[in-house]
Amino acid sequence: MDARSDRGIIFVIGMLLLFGLVMAYSASAPFSLRHYGTSAHLFLKQLAAAALGLALLFLLSRFDYHRLRGLSEVLLIGSFLLTVATLLPLPLVSDSRWILLGPFALQPTELVKFGLIAYLAASIERKGERMESLSQGVLPFVIVLGIIAVVVMKQPDLGMILVFGALTAAMLFLGGARLSHLALLGAATIPIVTLVIRIAPYRLARIVSFLHPEAYSSSSGYQAIQSLVAVGSGGFLGRGLGASRAKLFYLPQAHNDFIFSVTAEELGLLGALLLIGLFAAFTWRALAIARRAPDELGKLLAWGIGFSIAFQALLNLAVALGLVPVTGLTLPFVSNGGSSLLITLAMVGVLLNIGRQGG
Repeated sequence: MDARSDRGIIFVIGMLLLFGLVMAYSASAPFSLRHYGTSAHLFLKQLAAAALGLALLFLLSRFDYHRLRGLSEVLLIGSFLLTVATLLPLPLVSDSRWILLGPFALQPTELVKFGLIAYLAASIERKGERMESLSQGVLPFVIVLGIIAVVVMKQPDLGMILVFGALTAAMLFLGGARLSHLALLGAATIPIVTLVIRIAPYRLARIVSFLHPEAYSSSSGYQAIQSLVAVGSGGFLGRGLGASRAKLFYLPQAHNDFIFSVTAEELGLLGALLLIGLFAAFTWRALAIARRAPDELGKLLAWGIGFSIAFQALLNLAVALGLVPVTGLTLPFVSNGGSSLLITLAMVGVLLNIGRQGG
């Protein structure tokens, strides 16, 4: 990085990545040992994803972000078609969410997130003052979001749809859309969301168990209760790194969706606050890069990247603390998941390029 690089965000990203790798190994060791015969299996895959992600970060930090203007639609359509492919009976498809690439599995919705940010930024910049119009500015983006949501719902991945929806609304508002138009469209989606929840028994069960977890402690409320037990048992300093009891198959998805719970149990309130502080620092530096961006495209890209990572982290933390129903979202940089880590680091590379050009 040259002298204009944002050294602050590089330090924060390095700390988040190191923190994540340590916790990924600790949280995944029992699962890896039981299912793969070695405690390091999932960690080594995470380490490989981190190495590849850092390579992408390095390349994209030197890739002029203005070139994404012409590539945004290709990136979004390509990632969308990959997501559609996960719903087909293909030999490389696993569990309607992943495409198997040798020993690795790609989750296309993570790539859709990147493509959506690039598409929104380029299109909003191109529309300019037309963003104040409901029919010409906001509605076309809502239609694109709706098409994506229909496909992602088939996986199903309601958590990622929440991220896509919040990301789209935030970027449209920043790009000049009227708040009244966004509120109107938001209100119009309430009946749709209600219907989506009611027609899927497991979604309705998540809502009901969220409201009354103690009544469903052995079924749909089990994860939430075990997560709170893990967080509460950590105290101020924690049980010690590697000493979590929840990850010994008391808490499902301890190395993915609920890795924050294991973190709080092992490192206590102090470690949990450190992790939250790192995410807060990342968000602050990302917004600073957006403010310094040399043009509208850079501002929108930086805002979208910073918002998507921060919002997903906030949702994951809220789930672990029992503040919202289970969403199935990973904790960026920390949860075990190669696709999430790879795309997150790639987006950070774009963020660094904007920071370099913004001075």
